[in-house]
Amino acid sequence: MVREKDICWEYAEKLDGNKVKCKFCLRILNGGISRLKHHLSRLPSKGVNPCSKVRDDVSDRVRAIIASKDDFKETGNAKKQKAVEGKSTVNVTPSRSLLSLEATASTPVMAKVYPTVMPMPMAAPPLSSQENAEKNIALFFFENKLDFSVARSPSYQLMVDAIGKCGAGFTGPSADMLKTTWLERIKSEVSLQTKDAEKEWATTGCTIIADTWIDNKSRALINFLVSSPSRTFFHKSVDASSIFKNTKCVADLFDSVIQDFGAENVVQIIMDSGFNYASIANHILQNYGTIFVSTCASQCLNLILEEFSKVDWVNKCISQAQTISKLIYNSVSILDLMKKFTGGQELIKTGITKPVSNFLSLQSMLKQRSRLKQMLNSPEFSMNSSYANNPKNLACIAIIEDGDFWRAVEESVAISEPFLKVMREVSDGKPAVGSIYELMTRAKESIRTYYIMDESKCKTFLDIVDRKWGDQLHSPLHSAAAFLNPSVQYNPEIKFLVSIKEDFFKVIEKLLPTPDMRRDITNQIFIFTRASGMFGCNLAMEARDTVAPEWVEESDNPSPTQWLDRFGSTLDGSDLNTRFHAAIFGANDHLFGL
Repeated sequence: MVREKDICWEYAEKLDGNKVKCKFCLRILNGGISRLKHHLSRLPSKGVNPCSKVRDDVSDRVRAIIASKDDFKETGNAKKQKAVEGKSTVNVTPSRSLLSLEATASTPVMAKVYPTVMPMPMAAPPLSSQENAEKNIALFFFENKLDFSVARSPSYQLMVDAIGKCGAGFTGPSADMLKTTWLERIKSEVSLQTKDAEKEWATTGCTIIADTWIDNKSRALINFLVSSPSRTFFHKSVDASSIFKNTKCVADLFDSVIQDFGAENVVQIIMDSGFNYASIANHILQNYGTIFVSTCASQCLNLILEEFSKVDWVNKCISQAQTISKLIYNSVSILDLMKKFTGGQELIKTGITKPVSNFLSLQSMLKQRSRLKQMLNSPEFSMNSSYANNPKNLACIAIIEDGDFWRAVEESVAISEPFLKVMREVSDGKPAVGSIYELMTRAKESIRTYYIMDESKCKTFLDIVDRKWGDQLHSPLHSAAAFLNPSVQYNPEIKFLVSIKEDFFKVIEKLLPTPDMRRDITNQIFIFTRASGMFGCNLAMEARDTVAPEWVEESDNPSPTQWLDRFGSTLDGSDLNTRFHAAIFGANDHLFGL
């Protein structure tokens, strides 16, 4: 029964006897939970093959557990050794009599006959205040089975800073205080903030964000959030397991959520591709005349990169690169040798999804190309027969020496980097909707430039982009936001203003359907596009490329430009279209083939 309490059982299925089945790669292991831990840790030890599909965060967690248990064993062994040493300070020869032994036992240490004194083990150096604090935080994570990613939460550092200001003697809130006093106080604060945000909706509108994910009980959950210029709030979570594949039921669910906020207040709905996107989007567009629908930008970009990786020659390139990574990372000695030549740099790079990791790792491998070749030609590698003469290693060496492979790597990096750049831009917390049209246009242009002499390859990759961008991500709001972005509007190199202007007017007609509501817009657009009035002052011109758009509203006559506020949750919402990466991970996504 004690074994069942081991937290690593959540990653395995217990079989008959002493066998366990890994939930990631489905491999059956003999030897129980201990061998499973080494399997999941991907540490080459105890003759256990490393798991090829375990998530990186799980591997890190299991390694920490193994490390903490090893430390405990070392401490226990040291104590036992110390006890033995305390009892063995006298070296007694077999020829001595019982009387002499009794005399020895009762004789002071200095009178003993040449005692053999074992050296005491050196004590570990005392921890600094910083190290002691870090150690206790680490223990808190380990003992409570917390995911290490919690340490990246903004509130984590706020908590640490607040405790530091309290000084010595601070006592944390008890469990009762947390679930009563502080729960109620924070709920009240959030409620007040929500009411403040609701007041914005009548002016700026809001965006509903729907994120789907599968929990460890295989339930299909949908999280609904609402975002406006000032903040984003969690609205509710729905267990949609029983209706997820029923389009009508899911559409009814979206109807109810829209009514929670008022259809007149909702500007846009963002959802991930976990839904039957086309059907749900059509339902919303047909039933709500002023609401736009689009998918998560990061998810769309991930799908583009995923389709890139399925192109035959790109897929072959990635597979060959993974062969190299397996050789290096599945051998501690070769990994140490590689790091010696790369100056400690890793060959594998992690990203938010498997396709992103693959292309980032190709970039990294390309940068280390010359050093990898130096390593293969080094005496340390060539003189070790276990390296140089192993058939698998010979196949890997052949790949590294193959010029065609490196040309494929260069090409794969060239086509993926523009879209990785877009993903970085939309994921770094800055307002993205006003720039994503331009970013995607530039990314597509880079493909055309790279394949200027190869029309067939150019068409292959642009067709993928257009299929994902045009059918899923692109919304007239993106065009309208780009049109209203001063860095786009006043840039003489931008050549797509004419095409986005049409979408801009479609958005105006949709959000402001009557002539009375659109009466003053023509004059406002004339002033903006010609950089007249305040748009033409030095301060405004200097800020065109350095400051996120903000539009000027005359204090004595606010009505002509209030229509711009209808874009509020879209134009200013830094987290829109970029928020939910977790939904695009699969539980079995693994790191660059390892």
